[in-house]
Amino acid sequence: MSYQVLARKWRPANFTQMVGQEHVLQALTNALDSNRLHHAYLFSGTRGVGKTSIARIFAKSLNCEQGIGSEPCGECPSCSEIDQGRSLDLIEIDAASRTGVDDMRELLDNVQYAPTRSRFKVYLIDEVHMLSKSSFNALLKTLEEPPPHIKFLLATTDPQKMPVTVLSRCLQFNLKRMSRSQILSQLQFLTEQESITAQESALVQLASAADGSMRDALSLLDQAIGYGGGAVQQDAVESMLGSVSRDYLERILDALSGQQAAALLNEARLIIEHSPDYQRVCAEMISLLQQVALCQADPKLVSEDDLAAEMLQKYSRRWSPEEIQLYYQILLQGRQDLLVCPDEAAGFEMLMLRLIAFSPRPDSDLEPVEVKKKPDAIVEPEQPEPEQPEPEQPEPEQPEPEPPEPEPPESKQPESKSQMPDDAGPREDRDSLLDWSAIAYELGLTGLAQEIVANSQLQSHAGERIRLQLPTELLDLVNDVTRAEILQALEHKLGVSLRLELTAIAALVGETPLQAKLRRQQQERLAAIAAIREEAMVKKLQHAFAAELNETTVVKIEDNG
Repeated sequence: MSYQVLARKWRPANFTQMVGQEHVLQALTNALDSNRLHHAYLFSGTRGVGKTSIARIFAKSLNCEQGIGSEPCGECPSCSEIDQGRSLDLIEIDAASRTGVDDMRELLDNVQYAPTRSRFKVYLIDEVHMLSKSSFNALLKTLEEPPPHIKFLLATTDPQKMPVTVLSRCLQFNLKRMSRSQILSQLQFLTEQESITAQESALVQLASAADGSMRDALSLLDQAIGYGGGAVQQDAVESMLGSVSRDYLERILDALSGQQAAALLNEARLIIEHSPDYQRVCAEMISLLQQVALCQADPKLVSEDDLAAEMLQKYSRRWSPEEIQLYYQILLQGRQDLLVCPDEAAGFEMLMLRLIAFSPRPDSDLEPVEVKKKPDAIVEPEQPEPEQPEPEQPEPEQPEPEPPEPEPPESKQPESKSQMPDDAGPREDRDSLLDWSAIAYELGLTGLAQEIVANSQLQSHAGERIRLQLPTELLDLVNDVTRAEILQALEHKLGVSLRLELTAIAALVGETPLQAKLRRQQQERLAAIAAIREEAMVKKLQHAFAAELNETTVVKIEDNG
């Protein structure tokens, strides 16, 4: 007899053999046992989570000769024919290959006929979302009011692509991805049943690589058995998957926590010698950091089947929550960068060095986003107080940032030293620099830089430091070029060397420059409309011709001089 792959050999034959999906199985079991049956069911979920298997078991439960129930006998002719894929009353359709409306009409023409020998004629349509719009329209009426002997079982990996008119006619069941513990338990059971020698660490790697799909896990197990010559060994699985041992990852994290660049690079090169799948290596490091973060928050949140508790506790003590989040984000972005890197090995080395480069030093205050730029033309404002008191010139022509005795208006006390421009314009101009809503549109910026400034808020301005707050989604768009452009415009406007900090905030409080500008424009527009309505000529026209003022045409005409 020819070899049968594990995914087919161990396909569940009844609901008790199913792994996971308890929320779906309970609903179907209660419906079958109480004979409260709907005419159309939709099973959705990612690949390999049991959509088609549940549909076939459900079809057996409907047509078992022992009667409708949640435990089909599996021995009667109807159950046997469904198990062997030769039942005339279970019509399985691959919607991916039969998308046309003519195929659907041909199918529906046979709906009116009674089943050949079973209780119900069951239509199982897989990947139903791939049907054309015309096919869905042809199916709608029959799907809503089918003959009593018809049941529709639909399966899809992408229910969002289905028309809502179809979704509303079905009972919907969303199948969940399998957990690693569920997959690992099933792999252990199958290797015992097949009398296959398997290391648990190797099965853990297969369960992780399956990514929530039981079918993928069984296919990988088949491949690992063949690769290892009938046994499942950790070294063979690592070589097959292109992954590396957790020992390598632990040594990399040890070097990272010790800020040892040479050791980190050496461990990275040892990994490179195995020619691994760098995407998988990064994914394993990301998963490890996620487990460390969970352990740091609450050790009870960590799944027992993943990593040794001692390792997780060790790293949770060495790193702060902010460091873990930083490393997690760097690896997440670095994994995407490797896809466009001309040399993945060199890119992996650079990614490891990036972890060191952005590691916060214990003695630093780790400010969020800071750019320092000192134009050549502005060097001396760094020490304003030692140099400025020397000249004792008349104050009216050359006001200084913080003179001890000049004619100081009350409005410029704490911040005038850092915000007064070199040319010392009129006082109302200098005071306007404190109004962020005004200065945001006086910087001469365009494009993205202007958009960022217009939608920001001034958090603080003290000395050489300016802090701006931005919505998180806008801060993600800021790059080094845009930040430098904003900084240069501010320094030119204020006439001093500055440090610019951009921080994210979930919800801005108060008006942004853009909101203030729009509010002023609306006030001006409403005032103009009111003035037009009071015009004598307008009132005469309204009285004589029952005319109405079209307010949408009232616009401001710019005066160009």
